[in-house]
Amino acid sequence: MNKMEKILDELRFISTHPKQQLEQYLAAGKKVVGCLPYYCPEELVAAAGMVPFGLWGAEIQVSEAKRYFPSFICSILQTTLELGIKGEFDRLTAVMIPILCDSLKGMEANWRYGVKKVPVINVAHAQNRKMQAGLEFTVSQYRKIKKQLEKLAETPITDRAIAVAIKTYNEQRGVMRRFLAAAGKHPELISFADRNAVVKSSYFMDAASHTAKVRELADLLEQAPESKHQGPKVVISGITADYSGLIKIFDDCQIAVVDDQLTQGSLRFRFDVPLTADPIVGLAEQIGQIEGCPVLFDPGKQRGQMLIDLVKQSEAQGVIFVQTKFCDPEEFDYVPLKSMLDKEGIPSLLLEGDKQTTNYEQARTAVETFCEILG
Repeated sequence: MNKMEKILDELRFISTHPKQQLEQYLAAGKKVVGCLPYYCPEELVAAAGMVPFGLWGAEIQVSEAKRYFPSFICSILQTTLELGIKGEFDRLTAVMIPILCDSLKGMEANWRYGVKKVPVINVAHAQNRKMQAGLEFTVSQYRKIKKQLEKLAETPITDRAIAVAIKTYNEQRGVMRRFLAAAGKHPELISFADRNAVVKSSYFMDAASHTAKVRELADLLEQAPESKHQGPKVVISGITADYSGLIKIFDDCQIAVVDDQLTQGSLRFRFDVPLTADPIVGLAEQIGQIEGCPVLFDPGKQRGQMLIDLVKQSEAQGVIFVQTKFCDPEEFDYVPLKSMLDKEGIPSLLLEGDKQTTNYEQARTAVETFCEILG
């Protein structure tokens, strides 16, 4: 087994066995804070000496969560709540729940009632996040979160500790940008499943450990000789493409994902936190920089132009939208985004993802047809 495959194997295992990773942190005496989508200030958790741990649901069938959510709620939240109700997260010190979409706004009350052993920390962001008032609001919310984390960690969180955490996470972002760019150029070495595993494992590992692994991968990929890929090249957009059925179809069809605009993917790493005198201000400013995300206010639909630019820069042949089932922000975005792509002559395909779906054969037919169209 070569070095690249060895690193990938480790990250594949962590991405598919998050519970084992969680148990290792708990066995080491670490306090762990669960972080639901989207954009939790993980740096504050790390600055408190605790470990942030991503909670993005799982591919399971839901029963208990249906008593709290209607069936037409996004499966990321449904399956996360299901795991919580069944006690999978009972040993977490707390869980952070942002409220960036309507479904998430109901998650906090459902969690408090259904998962009584794990306290909730609300994460509120200003949707008008670029204006001064929006920045000040987000800063005020982060200061509240800081106080809650200090109480849970039983230790003060200093500005220096936050600055160190920001530096660590910015380093991770830089290395991940290198990896994602190199992976897009080497689909013969990094399948879409591998790309997803590297990204997904970042939610379950401390930033420094993950960065060390991915830096080695990026170095190896950047040194690898270029080879011509025979399959179609696409950009993927949406909240997440972490559906094993869809991932297998992409790889079976030899699709090269040369770039992405996924909330769970590249958007997490695209912008560093600015280094400011007050580090919490820098954390709030970063939210104002992020564009192209379905759950962030985007009145001019910059996401569409960003997709067009990504296609041109990466020399992709088309765009695949992986739409989270029952996600209103994604559903409302799709029509104007498709129109923008059509005007540029960029082919696109819409697929639907659901954590409870076990059969993606209709999606397979659609993907195979799309590949034929791309030639």
